[in-house]
Amino acid sequence: MRNIYILLIFTHCIVSCKTNQEEGKIKYWKAKAENITVIRDDFGIPHIYGKTDADAVFGMVYAQCEDDFNRVEMNYITAIGRLAEIEGEEYLYNDLRARLYMTTDKAKANYEASPDWLKKLCDAFADGANYYLHTHPEVKPKLITQFEPWMPMYFSEGSIGGDIERISTERLKAFYEEDSSLALTAFGDGLVYPDPYEEPEGSNGFAIAPELTQSGNAMLLINPHTSFFFRGEMHMVSEEGLNAYGAVTWGQFFIYQGFNEKTGWMHTSTRTDCIDEFLETVTEKEGKLFYQYGEELRPVEVSEVNLSYKEGDSLKTQTFPMYHTHHGPIVRKQGEHWVATSIMWKPIEALTQSYTRTKTTGYDSFNQMMAINTNSSNNTVYADAEGNIGYYHGNFVPKRDTTFDYNQPVDGSNPATDWQAPHPLSEQLTILNPKNGWIQNCNSTPFTAAAEFSPKQEDYPPYLAPDEENFRGIQAVRVLSGQKDFTLDKLIAVAYDPYLTAFEVLIPGLIKAYDQAGQKMPELGDPIDTLRSWDNRVSGNSVAMSLAVYYGQTYLEKGTAPDELNFIERLTYYGKESADEEKLEIFAAAVQQVEEDFGQWQTEWAEINRYQRLNGDIRQPFDDDKPSTGIPMASSRWGALASFGARTYPGTKRMYGTSGNSFVAVVEFGEKVKAKSLLAGGQSGDPESPHFDDQVEMYVEGKFKDVAYYREDVEARAEHTYHPGE
Repeated sequence: MRNIYILLIFTHCIVSCKTNQEEGKIKYWKAKAENITVIRDDFGIPHIYGKTDADAVFGMVYAQCEDDFNRVEMNYITAIGRLAEIEGEEYLYNDLRARLYMTTDKAKANYEASPDWLKKLCDAFADGANYYLHTHPEVKPKLITQFEPWMPMYFSEGSIGGDIERISTERLKAFYEEDSSLALTAFGDGLVYPDPYEEPEGSNGFAIAPELTQSGNAMLLINPHTSFFFRGEMHMVSEEGLNAYGAVTWGQFFIYQGFNEKTGWMHTSTRTDCIDEFLETVTEKEGKLFYQYGEELRPVEVSEVNLSYKEGDSLKTQTFPMYHTHHGPIVRKQGEHWVATSIMWKPIEALTQSYTRTKTTGYDSFNQMMAINTNSSNNTVYADAEGNIGYYHGNFVPKRDTTFDYNQPVDGSNPATDWQAPHPLSEQLTILNPKNGWIQNCNSTPFTAAAEFSPKQEDYPPYLAPDEENFRGIQAVRVLSGQKDFTLDKLIAVAYDPYLTAFEVLIPGLIKAYDQAGQKMPELGDPIDTLRSWDNRVSGNSVAMSLAVYYGQTYLEKGTAPDELNFIERLTYYGKESADEEKLEIFAAAVQQVEEDFGQWQTEWAEINRYQRLNGDIRQPFDDDKPSTGIPMASSRWGALASFGARTYPGTKRMYGTSGNSFVAVVEFGEKVKAKSLLAGGQSGDPESPHFDDQVEMYVEGKFKDVAYYREDVEARAEHTYHPGE
């Protein structure tokens, strides 16, 4: 009896202590919230004001959760490697890939090793998300009921997924399941590359020097081409010098693409080589694994991870061994070799760089931030209040022995193939204040970024800039060359120029083939004449645009061309080199498809190309019978600067956009910063919110809203002012 009594007292003490801790935490959150003011403007954009940077982080994470908790949570479920727990067994290898580079223990260790100022921000991130859950008990998380301050260590560099998504989960699965069908034995590495025939991913960035603007101030175009609703628009202000505005990837606590009063930054995806594969010669001795390195045998680091996955209404667990060499984790097999993949994985430094970027005060401090060298998946276009414009191609680039071909997996047993220290900023490919007065990057080669004042390809190792030219890059050079007297509105007009460079190489060959064929296919005469009189410009009422897109898509699906051609070369081949009979047959098929889908070939582009958002799901459903909006824009694959990436879906005839111009802003620096911005749809992920789709008509018209940046402007447009939790 006495033992039972002691046990009851002990249990009561544990419960009481836990209750007291929870009450203390809630009291702490409420006190922090009193230091934070959130002002929602007339478009629902949250402007967060805090005494400290940590207060601003608390408030902005809270506001993110208000706008779209689903996306915040899903980004962390994916990043920390727990996706299979809600999506099922097929996602086990996505989770394993995440755990190969970062375990929970490593994330916690990185958090503990962080400087105090960064730990405070990580704490504030967790506090903001957890306080949201506490004050919104009706919100039921899919998995994460408590956010932890070590979680941002998984998610530090800015791009969702980033470099890690280049590692093939199919080949990872083949390695673990000993499936030889994906064990490469020929040329090329085993990394995942964008499919040149799918919708391009990436962004545009333009910087304009003061001598080309009416005001004499530098300007910046911020034009990410991401999945729609991938980032929200936010403003963070503190009494510690933070005043940053721009696009925020859901769940991250820094402005990813944006500006403060002195500097602005725009990231575009880079092809700089910052990922390499190493062939490891692995042997077993006395039950232990070793790999050859020079003259020595080194032990393979072996550990285990338990991964859960959903099956029906229950969770099951599978245990995986994990193998690492000093080159990185083993992710696949090639022939008899195991393959380790090296990527940049420095979460403390990357998170430091991502956050300190938002508080830079000029070119010198921006350079100091870039010298951290951990922004591995991005190029950066830059402008500032001092009148500087600049460009950084990539950021983390390890030095390599150029006698080896790193486009292939290299011999990991040869110490000479090891990565050396990263190239310092002084050796990287950068541009500052070129004489032409502008800089552009559209995920294209940096060697045309500033026209004739661009860097010279022969001055750099090939792995620093393997990026190819694309149709957007060609068009960007054209529309920027010879321009002057820029205003923000003129910069928008240039960024939305409707000309499509891809069709100037594709369509003339078709027209020539028809003319030379005589009257063999008279039924194509009117469609051909429609293209003959077209100016290669996208518009909503253009029939020629519809025919051109269907022709281009059909050619990409059915055309024949040499395998080694890149996208520009392939379309040029289809336009100039392919057989006339093939051109006409493919065009006839395209015309027939338009007729079958829409009843007549004379169908205007906006009838086909649509925006639709029926609910707040991350994977959107599409339905031809439900309301949608015609969009007078085009895919960036055809050279559209203002991108709208659309395609058909099961059960639809219309094409629905899911990526392209998402958050767009133009910024002018000077004594006071001025900016305009636009979101695809709206700020909120809640269909019941007035800000779910309040920017759709503006999106159709390319009509930007004025950014409220200074406190007096924010308050003049305030729709709702509150402390978190109210």
